[in-house]
Amino acid sequence: MKMNFIKKLILIVPACLLVACHDDLDQYPIDPDSFTETNVFVDAQEAKGALAKLYASLALTGQQGPAGDADITGIDEGTSQYSRLLYSLNELTTDNAVVGWGDPGLPNLHAMDWGASNDFTTGMYYRLAQEVSFCNSFISNAEALNEDPEVAAYIAEARFLRAFAYYNLMDFYADVPLVQEVSTELPEQSTRREIFDFVEAELLAIQDNLKDSGANEYGRVDKVASWALLSKLYLNAESWIGEPMYTEAVTFSKQAINSTYSINTTDANGNGSAYDELFLADNNSNGAQNEFIFALNFDGNQSKTYGGTTFLVHASIGGSMDASLFGVNGGWAGIRTTKALVNQFDYAVTATDDDGNPIEWADERAMFYTDGQSFEINTIANTFTDGYAVTKFKNVDSEGNAGSDEGGDFVDTDLPIIRLAEVYLNYTEAVLRGGTGGDLATATVYINELRQRAFGDNSGNISSSDLSLDFILSERARELYWEGQRRTDLIRFNLFTSGSYLWPFKGGTRGGMAVAEFRRLFPLPSNLISVNPNLTQNPGY
Repeated sequence: MKMNFIKKLILIVPACLLVACHDDLDQYPIDPDSFTETNVFVDAQEAKGALAKLYASLALTGQQGPAGDADITGIDEGTSQYSRLLYSLNELTTDNAVVGWGDPGLPNLHAMDWGASNDFTTGMYYRLAQEVSFCNSFISNAEALNEDPEVAAYIAEARFLRAFAYYNLMDFYADVPLVQEVSTELPEQSTRREIFDFVEAELLAIQDNLKDSGANEYGRVDKVASWALLSKLYLNAESWIGEPMYTEAVTFSKQAINSTYSINTTDANGNGSAYDELFLADNNSNGAQNEFIFALNFDGNQSKTYGGTTFLVHASIGGSMDASLFGVNGGWAGIRTTKALVNQFDYAVTATDDDGNPIEWADERAMFYTDGQSFEINTIANTFTDGYAVTKFKNVDSEGNAGSDEGGDFVDTDLPIIRLAEVYLNYTEAVLRGGTGGDLATATVYINELRQRAFGDNSGNISSSDLSLDFILSERARELYWEGQRRTDLIRFNLFTSGSYLWPFKGGTRGGMAVAEFRRLFPLPSNLISVNPNLTQNPGY
């Protein structure tokens, strides 16, 4: 059985921060059986239990397992889980994914015509606001034990998680309230630049307070996580605040790369290709964990949710697929991909069907199910077989054994949020964009390490002359698809809303079309705007 740090749930009494203390925004129910703020922080051990809630708030959805006592109301509980919402906002809105379900607001994501009351854009705001609230409460109460070096490290972890929440808020919504203390006042709105400066300052400040890599138990962040998130922050600086910071992106990418984390290049049986093992039920122990800088931990018995990898595994199974091969009891026949993602692998096609559509690839990252699936999508709704299915995530271990939940409902597979491969790609892109302190020869070595894993040999290797921004965007798609990155990448390359890159049903038309540039941001929740006069809605909503 896989044991997770987050399995112990202790609810911190929440505060009204990015939202407002108002009856219309009753988003934070308090479990009366939970610890109070006072007795949670009696000593370092109890503080550690409270810290677990900060991690759990990103992985789980409430106090009674998968359903029944949700942290956030007004949205289906399973849908409200952080990484499921991340998939909805950063993958379903792009060329990487479509979904056939008709839940209110869900079809609007790929069609790129969501409104200010969309359940998914609203749910993500409240999920992240809750994380900030929990972190602020923890930091405030843990200060009394700050003399204990363990608690000081816990506080640094809480500050990382708060900075991570604000990183997301800045990405999705731009101008949001910046609140660092428990308060009942209606929050003022901060600019995206102010949020950026805060996240940067926090990550720089805590790097020496976080533990060295390997010093924490699996599932908790260390100082390398602060460097990796800084590399992501600086890579997006020009897109978000109009200031190129690619040299800084190179600097912190190098620090993360030179740490003890490593690319998982050999599978559990000693073979040369191990990409698939990053997404299996034993990825906490099969070698993949050495690549995971920040991951959400899941256990089919100890941490049940209808989000996380339970969603990614079940929802991607349909048509003629055999659910037992994925370690679960059935498929939800929802999410699949478009030909735009499949075509990212066109250089590696080794077999086609009678119509000339690709069905086999030398690049093992091309994890598609094609039997009975059409390459073209004619209809998204209720037609799982339109579009190739994706087999990236499974609830079986490296030996093919199913996960720990004997009923096959819930999944053990952990979900990487930041892994070293992404930092390799960050480094390369930052160098290509003019960042100093790095070089293309080193970047080529990094890219070839990823491609050697993907091909199982050096047949997919490139030379420095092959590196370009177009290449690296495609390589990010091949390496990181369905890991919650794509929208942010397309925005950074000015391709998310424009007509210069189209994909099936972008903008709601079969061939795709450009959409208004304001779609680069999501709206602030409409009910939040109605009760807080300090907030101004994002343009276009």
